[in-house]
Amino acid sequence: MAVPDQGGRPTLEDVAAYAGVSRSTASRALNEEIYVSPRAREAVLAAARDLGYSPNQAARSLVTKRTGAVALVLSEPESMVLDDPYYLIVMRAAFRALAKLGSQMLVMFVDNRDDIPRTMKFLDGGHVDGVLVFAPHIGDPLATALRLLRVPVVFAGSSITNGKGLYTVDYDNKSGACQAVEYLLSQGRRRIVTVGGPQDQRSARDRLAGWEATLKSARIDPTGMAEVADFTLHGGEMAMRRLLERVPDLDAVFAACDPMAAGALRALKSAGRRVPDDVAVVGFDDNPRLAPTLEPPLTTVHQDPAEQVGEMIRMLLQLLAGEEPAVQRLVLPVSLTTRQSA
Repeated sequence: MAVPDQGGRPTLEDVAAYAGVSRSTASRALNEEIYVSPRAREAVLAAARDLGYSPNQAARSLVTKRTGAVALVLSEPESMVLDDPYYLIVMRAAFRALAKLGSQMLVMFVDNRDDIPRTMKFLDGGHVDGVLVFAPHIGDPLATALRLLRVPVVFAGSSITNGKGLYTVDYDNKSGACQAVEYLLSQGRRRIVTVGGPQDQRSARDRLAGWEATLKSARIDPTGMAEVADFTLHGGEMAMRRLLERVPDLDAVFAACDPMAAGALRALKSAGRRVPDDVAVVGFDDNPRLAPTLEPPLTTVHQDPAEQVGEMIRMLLQLLAGEEPAVQRLVLPVSLTTRQSA
């Protein structure tokens, strides 16, 4: 095992010799390319640490055409994102996954239409290798604009119609809603109302459609048994109050997200309804910091944002390597987590 001359700065050749691999293998490992065996990659990274090797990032970028950075673009107001437990999990998961790959994460908020030109100019200016996008609103002009970028883009769900060059990773929202309502029906609940999410979001539309289809399959008329709100605790509470007035004999609630389920629980408690004795409640998300801590703990549809982010990054890596992902739209399964609220 060769040891570099301590009088000079270690070179790539020094790292390769120290690790016992070729110079090209050392270069591929340090550039996070995928065609390197795990054993060789470990040896090269260990050699770089031992020798104190630090590549010239500017020079490396000229050769590899990579910046070592990935943008996480959130098409929501910053204030809303930071108050939403779902997006907090997304940001943490993306940061950790990209850090393991040696990439930096840049978070960009797009509050309104006026932010789009600035965002596009930055993303197309050679500052990032790829983009992960959470743009949930149907008709969001950002989603359409991002398809024009010269770097790979992967969407979480889709606010625009699938087409060539559009890569998405989503959850089976309709199936999740069906599972929730079928579970409530199996418990003998018949007056199952829903607190739906904003209908300019495809996930909310799919969850509402799943609730409605399952009730109709059970020969239950869903007319007048839905209230739509935003994905917040306050929105869920207000919607639940309206449903209690309109459907006083309701015996179950399917809420389109856990924060709205928490709001529904608050409204039911204020109305003197016992959960689950009088009314069963099911949410959607299975947020680990919310669902198990509610009173009573929340039965909810389980989805893992970290899994979604991981699949988005895998798809992005394939695109960066010049490969075509096996599917353009990957739909991840969901399951039901049962707790005391139902």
